[in-house]
Amino acid sequence: MDTELVFRSAREQLALLERKELSARELLDAHVAQITRHNPTVNAVVTVDLDTAERVATAIDDERCAGRPLGPLAGLPISIKDTHATAGLRTTCGSPLLADNVPDADDEIVRRMQVGGVVRLGKTNVPEFAAGSHTFNPVFGVTRNPYAPTRSAGGSSGGAAAALAAGFQPIADGSDMGGSLRNPASFCNVVGLRPTPGLVPDPTGLLGYLPMGTAGPMARTVGDVGLLLSVIAGRHRADPLSYDSDAAAYAAPTPASLAGMRVAWAPTLGDRVPVEADVLDTLAPNVAVFEDLGAHVEPACPDLDGAFEAFRTLRAVEFEAAFAQMYAATPDGFKPDLVWNISEGARLSGPQVGRALAELTRLQRAADRFFDDYDVLLAPVSQVTPFDAELTWPSMVAGVEQHDYLGWMESCCLITALGVPAMSVPGGFTTDGLPVGLQIITRARTEATLLAVAAAFEEATAFGLRTPDLEGINR
Repeated sequence: MDTELVFRSAREQLALLERKELSARELLDAHVAQITRHNPTVNAVVTVDLDTAERVATAIDDERCAGRPLGPLAGLPISIKDTHATAGLRTTCGSPLLADNVPDADDEIVRRMQVGGVVRLGKTNVPEFAAGSHTFNPVFGVTRNPYAPTRSAGGSSGGAAAALAAGFQPIADGSDMGGSLRNPASFCNVVGLRPTPGLVPDPTGLLGYLPMGTAGPMARTVGDVGLLLSVIAGRHRADPLSYDSDAAAYAAPTPASLAGMRVAWAPTLGDRVPVEADVLDTLAPNVAVFEDLGAHVEPACPDLDGAFEAFRTLRAVEFEAAFAQMYAATPDGFKPDLVWNISEGARLSGPQVGRALAELTRLQRAADRFFDDYDVLLAPVSQVTPFDAELTWPSMVAGVEQHDYLGWMESCCLITALGVPAMSVPGGFTTDGLPVGLQIITRARTEATLLAVAAAFEEATAFGLRTPDLEGINR
């Protein structure tokens, strides 16, 4: 019963709680049992505070029995991404430099989820300082893919995606600059939404006017992603890019009618990125899914010329701003990819940064014009399938050499530069049984449309219902 329960959607779990067929404490116990059984293999949850979780779950049960109003997520257990600060609970960012760091306050996304009623159980694993799309670090080690434990779970929200896929929690918080929640969602057969920058606010961000990284929701279903988005979205006065939103527009997405919808299909983003044949072969049949649902699909891609260069430049700006002082004080405390990215930022001139910002502006305006002609853009999330977990990053993609740790993530990085919402939804499995995600993209600030389109695709394909054989792996 516990195993069946933990793979139910968040909405189904909430319905059981609201009907009092299940208590929050029982739901917590079921997830803890799943973590106890399978986290030694997956290594997704890295810090646990069971005593606090039990107290919160019991308090929610008492409030529910008393008939008092509760938040929309009341009773759902969750472990928080280890880059998001949690008051009183260790937040390491996967770095030995922060191995004993216990914040005094929650990040805003964490605060909003706790106001919504989640039961905070622990933290999920990340790469060191969230750099790279493969989750490993010297504090906690490697997070492994629940569908194939010799393979990567992606990153930087790899612990979150693996925890969802393994039934350790029904919802998860992620963040994304160059694919950090989209890639792991693709690798682990779950759903991850990178929202329009500003929809999910970051009032403590160092570079508040630079729209590169953003937090976002993850879950096993599109509906659950929408539910979590409705809780974490909305303006915060300390984030200059944040804006008001209608939570009800996200909370309960229903499948859209795709009849007459104009869909662009860009399997290699206009021949700009190499993509492995297994990825292309797995995703190609999904074009027919959209056509069968009434959409008109044709090959097309927005202007992405210069997008990767602008992304790399502005990412380096952020890394230098965030880590330069810490690196100067402890140069041996950073992995080589981080050192490279910090150093790249330090070498930039003012005119180089200005040109990158101008290019970003041009690209985002061009994307807006592209969505005058197309309602939806479809593309691969990742250019590769889940790779060997012992690798640092893939050095070859479809026979093309990758010269640094960002190259194989270009299919996500290019979309980041457009400033639009992008979602990874389960898009099928390779012949070897590895998950592949489909990236669905819409115009800026149209998350409600994106959720509805993704819900229609999810309903038509049901790829997300296929769960990993964790018991078989452990036999």
